[in-house]
Amino acid sequence: MVNPKEYDSMTEEERTAHDAAARQKEAEEQASLPYKWRQTLVDVDITFEVPKGTRARDLVVEIKKNSLKAGLRGQTPIIEGTLTKEVKLDDSTWSLEDQKEITIHLEKLKSTEWWKAVIEGHPAIDTTKIVPENSKLSDLDGETRGMVEKMMFDQRQKAAGLPSSDDLKKDEALKKFQAMHPEMDFSKMKKNIG
Repeated sequence: MVNPKEYDSMTEEERTAHDAAARQKEAEEQASLPYKWRQTLVDVDITFEVPKGTRARDLVVEIKKNSLKAGLRGQTPIIEGTLTKEVKLDDSTWSLEDQKEITIHLEKLKSTEWWKAVIEGHPAIDTTKIVPENSKLSDLDGETRGMVEKMMFDQRQKAAGLPSSDDLKKDEALKKFQAMHPEMDFSKMKKNIG
């Protein structure tokens, strides 16, 4: 893994090659998992196949606030371990589809965080590369949606080397203050960029 300073010093071609290699490695790691998963800011859905004709009574699925275990009864679980983040138990469910596929729906406790992985220690994804589906943003309440849109804006600004929304607000407030107080000398003022 390249640190941010090394990455910033790369040429555009080197960055493109690095990003492509990282995406390939991530895709291979995710494909090697015995399950597939996808997420929105609100939930995580996990699927894996079981032998055709499997019935619910043939399965063990235990969803806990911060752990998950699922698989065929009497066999090594297909997925088991500590979740990377906590879930809402009352809103998390599982189902058996067509007697051949398990779907586990986990409702995130914090709906403003992307998960790097489902289970701690499993191959992680680069959450900075996630592009949420716009249709899913509309599902969020106003406050959460505003927070997500701000995070996305700030991420794009940072990637382009531009000021964040907070920095832009500070600049705007300073300009208003300067306009209201033309008698003050701001030429020697230092900006504190945090």
